[in-house]
Amino acid sequence: MGDEKVVQVKSEYDIVVARSVVRAIAKDMGFGLVDQTRIATAVSELARNIVMHAGEGVILVREILKGETWGIEILAIDNGPGISDIKLALSDGYSTKGSLGVGLGGAKRLMDEFEMESAPGQGTTIRVRKWLPK
Repeated sequence: MGDEKVVQVKSEYDIVVARSVVRAIAKDMGFGLVDQTRIATAVSELARNIVMHAGEGVILVREILKGETWGIEILAIDNGPGISDIKLALSDGYSTKGSLGVGLGGAKRLMDEFEMESAPGQGTTIRVRKWLPK
């Protein structure tokens, strides 16, 4: 398995960096172009949420193995204000910043697995995974 990559996210530029890093790792792992794009888009949404809602955080990327299946795991971690209603935050059209409100739900749909932990004043950690097709 490869090393863990960490991208500090504080600005719009860092969103582009995170997207590029994740896409390169997914390509090196053997993901096809469509899945590379899905993964990169999900990371863009997660990193954008960090910038918009928390101001700063990290995107952590690593290769994972479950049984004989390889995958990519991405964690988006921030110490921002947290989310009081995760179910509402995942619903399309919900936004606290005047956006389209499809970021978190979109990221969830693009990936194979999605987990989110958050509480007001505690920050947010989102874990997403995409598995290589056999």
